[in-house]
Amino acid sequence: MAGQRDRAVRERRLVSGRNGLWLVAAVAILLAPGLLLGALVAATIASSSLAGATACATSGFSELLSPFTGGGDAAFTGGGDAMPSAALEADPAAAAKLTVSTLIDGEVVEFTGVQLSNAAHILGAGRAAGLVSRDQIIGVMTAIGESTLRVLDHGDAAGPDSRGLFQQRDNGAWGSYADRMDPQVSAGNFFSALLAVTERAALTPSEAAHRVQGNADPQHYTKYWPAAVAVSETISGRITSLGAGAIVSVGAAAGSASGCGPGSAAAALGTGGAGVSTSVSPSGWASPGSGGLTDTFGNRFHPTELEWRMHNGIDLAAGGCGGQIWAAQAGTVVEAAPDSSGNGTIRIDHGAGVVTKYLHMEADGYLVGVGATVAAGQQIGVTGTSGQSTGCHLHFEVLVEGSRVDPLLFLAERGVGY
Repeated sequence: MAGQRDRAVRERRLVSGRNGLWLVAAVAILLAPGLLLGALVAATIASSSLAGATACATSGFSELLSPFTGGGDAAFTGGGDAMPSAALEADPAAAAKLTVSTLIDGEVVEFTGVQLSNAAHILGAGRAAGLVSRDQIIGVMTAIGESTLRVLDHGDAAGPDSRGLFQQRDNGAWGSYADRMDPQVSAGNFFSALLAVTERAALTPSEAAHRVQGNADPQHYTKYWPAAVAVSETISGRITSLGAGAIVSVGAAAGSASGCGPGSAAAALGTGGAGVSTSVSPSGWASPGSGGLTDTFGNRFHPTELEWRMHNGIDLAAGGCGGQIWAAQAGTVVEAAPDSSGNGTIRIDHGAGVVTKYLHMEADGYLVGVGATVAAGQQIGVTGTSGQSTGCHLHFEVLVEGSRVDPLLFLAERGVGY
C-alpha cells in the first residue's frame, strides 16, 4: 500500500509539473507577439531618431504657425491676421549688452552694442507691421548688407544721397532725412515696402529684399542671411529654425546650450556657413542633407503608424533640429506645404521626369516657395519633425517618371554617396 501511495504521489507531481510547463509555454506564446511588437517599435524608433533629437523636437520650434496650403504667401506674410507668437521681439537696451559672433562668407564677424540695438529696432518695426519672423529677419539681413547694422550718415558711389540702416535714397519714397536716420522709422518704411511684395514667400530672402532695395544683384544679400538669423535669435531669445549661422554667442538664444537649434554644432554640420551644400558632384547633384543615414528605402515597420509598410525614401540626420536641407539638383519648386499627414513637404521638379521630395520641415522651416528656381546645393529648408516623425530628420525621396526609386542608388550613380 505504501508503495502504491508513493507511486500515486509521484504521478500527481509529474502531471502537475507537466501542467506547469504547458502553462508557462502557453503564457510565452500569448506574450510573444506583444514582446516582438515592442522590440520592433523600439528598434524602429531607435534607427529613425537622432541622438538627442527627441529633446530638440519641440525646443527648436517654439514659434510654429498654423498649417498653410499652396505656394502663396499665407505662410509668411502675416499682415493683420499674423499670429503674435510668430513674430520676434527684442529690447534695444538689453540687446546692446550682448555680443554675437557669426559667419559671413566664411569669415568671423562680430556684432555688438549699437549694432544689436539697431537690430532690435528692426525686429520691433517688423512686429508692429504684423510680420512674422522670416520677414523680420529679411529686414535684419538687408540692414547688415547695407550698413552692417549702423546708421550711416553717408552714401556710396551707387547712391551718394543714401542714408541710414537701409541706405535709403533722398527721392521722397523713404521720408525725410530724419526718418532715414531713425532706426525704427526707417525699418518701418522698409517693411511697408516689403509688404507690397505679395509673392515674397516664393522668393529667397535675398530676392525679396532685392524687390525693395533694387540692388544690382538679386542675390547680394544671400551671404548675410545666416548672420541675420544668428543676430535675431540671440537678441530675441527665440529659436526660429530658419538657418544656421551662429558659431559663438554671449547671451545666446534659448536652446543653444542644450545642443538644439541653429546655434548648435549639429545645425552647422556639413555647411559652408552660407546656407549652401559644401559639395556638388560633376553631374550637378548634391547631398540633400548631411549624414548620417538613419533609415533606408524599402519595407519597414512604421514608427508612428505601427504597421509594416513601404518606406518610400531614405532618412538622413541632416544636421538635427534646425539643420540645413539642400536642393539635390537645380530645379523649380512645385510644392511647399504640409501634406495630408502633416509632413512639411518641399517638392522640386528637375525636368526630364525627375522629382525630389523633402519632408518634415516645421511651418516656419520653408526657405523657398512654389515657383522658386533653386540651384544644386542651395538651402531650401530647415530640418524639423513635423507630421509622421519621431525626431528631427530629413526624409528624402526620388521619383522618376512618377515612380519612386531608391535614393541611395540614384544618388550614388550621380556621384553622391553616404
